Amino acid sequence: MANPDNAAGSKITPPKLDDAPAKVKQHPNVRILEGLLDESRKTAKEVRKRKLSPLLKIRHLIMIAGFIALVAIPSTLASLYLAFVAQDQYHSSSSFAVRSISSSVGASDILGVFSQSTATSTVADSYILIDYLLSERMLEDVDAKFDLDSVYAPRGGDYYFGLAAGEPIEDKVNYWRQMVTINFDHTSGILQLQVKAFDPKKAQEIANYILAKSEQLINELSDKAHDETLRLAREEIGIAEKRLTDARMALREFRDVSQDVDPVEGAKLAVQLVAGMERELAKLNADLEVARSQMAEDTPRIRVIKTQIAALESRIDAEKQRLGSGMAGTKTARTTQDLTGSDVSGRLQLYEKLELEREFGERAYAAALASLEKARMDATSKQRYLAVFIQPTLSQMAQYPSRLLSAFLVLLGGLFVWGMGTLIYYNIRDRA
Repeated sequence: MANPDNAAGSKITPPKLDDAPAKVKQHPNVRILEGLLDESRKTAKEVRKRKLSPLLKIRHLIMIAGFIALVAIPSTLASLYLAFVAQDQYHSSSSFAVRSISSSVGASDILGVFSQSTATSTVADSYILIDYLLSERMLEDVDAKFDLDSVYAPRGGDYYFGLAAGEPIEDKVNYWRQMVTINFDHTSGILQLQVKAFDPKKAQEIANYILAKSEQLINELSDKAHDETLRLAREEIGIAEKRLTDARMALREFRDVSQDVDPVEGAKLAVQLVAGMERELAKLNADLEVARSQMAEDTPRIRVIKTQIAALESRIDAEKQRLGSGMAGTKTARTTQDLTGSDVSGRLQLYEKLELEREFGERAYAAALASLEKARMDATSKQRYLAVFIQPTLSQMAQYPSRLLSAFLVLLGGLFVWGMGTLIYYNIRDRA
């Protein structure tokens, strides 16, 4: 079969489907601009690389130098010092508690030290003791006894853990508080003492001396409280005794002046005497009436009876005036000096007042004596003492300084400082 031809007789070739579309031609100026942009990008990258490369090197060098200065060198020096220079330290430990006699009643064994009542009743004394053990006064006493400059003198070049001679008292106190530690258990009231020294025997001796001084302080505080309580009670007794003595002396002076041992009984007798005379007067008046009915008024018998009646009335009036029976001019005795010329009621009133003072003084004196006895018992029951149930120990192996722990802490501290510096640098860099 013949191939079809076009009208001109030429062969027609069909288009290929997989042929790529023809590339659009760009203007020459566009190609020039694109080339310039590509060159500028390459130039900027090269310049940036040239600028950043020295900065990266400087930053890295600073970080490495900081790590060496803050971490590597201090850790190495601390490890070498702890391993070869630091001297061994020994400790002596002891446990004790401040106890009172009242709180120990009923506690027959050492378990009474752990009771809650003991802890609550002696907490203040325990804190006083802690402050005393860490004070300058204790340091001066121990220094006078053991010469701390020689006990804690630097050994083998260990000046960090040693005590230099001639240090001021403030530095010695700080060093003393590093060598002596006290732990207080508020629940049980137990104090744990630990003394460190370069010699185990010295540590034990210092601990024993501290316990002795602590016991002396507790005894002084207890005796002072005991004496103060009894002193106040004795002062009250002195006041009550003086009051009772004054009342008794006033009563004695009253009896001497009035010459009457018991005015109350004298007043009773006087009243009975007046009553008897009044009965006698009533009888005489009755006799007078009978005589008048039988005899004349001027007879001797009637005159005698009248005379007796007059005398008896006069006597009754005198006795009533002496008793003080409502007369306007009667003098009432208010003091012992007023007894002269006073009536019975005045003397009786003064006597009752003095007697009341005497009775009140006796009761006050008896109450003061009871208060003294009670104060003595309370002061005795509240006395404090130091209960030592673990005597100072003698170490056989050095426990300090903690070399591994100290070296690790130096390393950790250096890493912390270096890390914080690095983080601060990057934080500032990122914000900039």
